[in-house]
Amino acid sequence: MTPEETVRAYYDALRAGEALAPFFVESPATVKVGISERLVGYAEIAKGLREQSRTTEDWTVESHDLDIVERDAAAAVSDAVSLSWYDAEAFAERSFETRWSGTLVPTDDGWAFAGLHVSAPTDLDSGVDR
Repeated sequence: MTPEETVRAYYDALRAGEALAPFFVESPATVKVGISERLVGYAEIAKGLREQSRTTEDWTVESHDLDIVERDAAAAVSDAVSLSWYDAEAFAERSFETRWSGTLVPTDDGWAFAGLHVSAPTDLDSGVDR
């Protein structure tokens, strides 16, 4: 798979409620930052993603601006993604306009995230570069 195919497969797996940990490098240095958490190391990421899959359903993932720059040993990823899901523990719908950035590295099976950062704008975000 190419880096773009890997990212799109990750989005598809999220929508389908499939395992997401295989999309990450199995390393203690791998990092995933989500809207409400920071997970460091493959084991912590896998645990966090299992919990996310257990407590959420009906994901909508709409990519609006996927951009991937591939270099010899890595690929940089950025995207604007509309996310929504049902939080089964809170009995509530969740929805965010999110910003994604990450680094993919080649593996024996294709490409995997060495780092992924997902954030949502806050009231403090004014759109002004600092």
